[in-house]
Amino acid sequence: MFFQPKATNFDPRQSICCVLNENLSKMEPFKPILPFFDRAWIRKVVTYQHKAYRSHVERFWKHSKFVADPQAIHSVAMVKNEDNEVVITEDLIRRWLAFGDRTEDPTGYPERMVKGCFFRMGYTGHVNEATFAKANISRSYKFFMHSVIHALGGRKGG
Repeated sequence: MFFQPKATNFDPRQSICCVLNENLSKMEPFKPILPFFDRAWIRKVVTYQHKAYRSHVERFWKHSKFVADPQAIHSVAMVKNEDNEVVITEDLIRRWLAFGDRTEDPTGYPERMVKGCFFRMGYTGHVNEATFAKANISRSYKFFMHSVIHALGGRKGG
């Protein structure tokens, strides 16, 4: 099975890193959320600045295949004019991005717990609706969500 994205969109506003410097004047309203960022497992993911070259991404997906057992994506990368197989696993991603969690840790949470967390973040909308509106959340947490969406989102809108 080969992965072939329909189109690789290299919008400069997607997959960007966040600058979380509390000394910047624009960060003043968001200072309350910065200690949370410092404790969060995803800090490295949202702040790490990297370059993604279109040719590298296209070559990776052109030569990639998914292997079900064990689950991994296999591709071919050229290093010093020599083709090398690259194997990407969930564990490798967790380790490289420094998530600090384990494979057996939960990746989904009960709906009741999620709704409770939204209320603790100051959500003012109705939690029984199909979607949550970012506009109904306090400014600090809205900044947090915005940062995660733009750092990890495949599209500029999340």
